[in-house]
Amino acid sequence: MYSETLLDHFHHPRNVGEIAEASLVVEASNPVCGDLMKLWAVVREGGIQEVKFKAAGCVPSVACGSWLTEAILSRSLEELSTLTPDQVDAGMGGLPPASRHAAVLAVDALKRLLERIRHSD
Repeated sequence: MYSETLLDHFHHPRNVGEIAEASLVVEASNPVCGDLMKLWAVVREGGIQEVKFKAAGCVPSVACGSWLTEAILSRSLEELSTLTPDQVDAGMGGLPPASRHAAVLAVDALKRLLERIRHSD
């Protein structure tokens, strides 16, 4: 049902937790299923230097949050602004149709983070 990549990110999530001295903290939720994702980020020199997440929800939501934090650290803010749920889905090795909301939740959290970065400049 789930890809090896998705299960790896769920069983061994990357960058999970909080950052005490975060520059920004954002939260996104899916009102239909109740999943919640929160991102903490340290922003310096026009980029995200550190990011952590917590997710409350299904297996794919946790996995997508983990994948997202790795993607954030390897891309420019410009690249991140174009990240789509389809790209998160592909990064997960494919999500079951009923779990696509997890990719949308991750992108929604990222969009909120990018909006806060833009407004803090």
